[in-house]
Amino acid sequence: MILSKPFRSSAAIVAGVLAMTTATAIPAMAQYRQHIGNDMATCDSGSGPAVRVTVTGIRAAAGNLRVQSYRGTAADWLQKGRWLSRIAVPARRGSMAFCVPVPAAGTYAIAVRHDQDGDGSTDISGDGGGMSNNPSINIFNLGKPGVRSTAFQVGNEVRAITITMRYM
Repeated sequence: MILSKPFRSSAAIVAGVLAMTTATAIPAMAQYRQHIGNDMATCDSGSGPAVRVTVTGIRAAAGNLRVQSYRGTAADWLQKGRWLSRIAVPARRGSMAFCVPVPAAGTYAIAVRHDQDGDGSTDISGDGGGMSNNPSINIFNLGKPGVRSTAFQVGNEVRAITITMRYM
């Protein structure tokens, strides 16, 4: 089928718009579920935006510690698959530091989990957890405080926070 010149121009415009829409949608989707390493050099050099997370009160040098960043919105906070980045490393007793880059200045929240036996599933009697702003975790919120109690602002700098681990 041969299209006349006006139809070819319209088709080219539509194709261009679709290509631009697809190109901008992919990076937004790609921002979720990024497994990253713990590159402290980013935070040490002051290159932001990033969060320097110090996790204290780690009970044992056993299992794995996982640090996940989320956008500080109700639509993202602790929602399955809505984390931005994850750092997973062997746990060390005491305290550990992490550098968590974030995509842009904005509102974020951080969740930390200590899987002491390293089996990948949550064991309420042995595993620990903590969140940015160290909110109260109790039976009423089932260990999932709302985003308003965990969210914090990050500018174009490195923001330092401390999260205290809690165990049952």
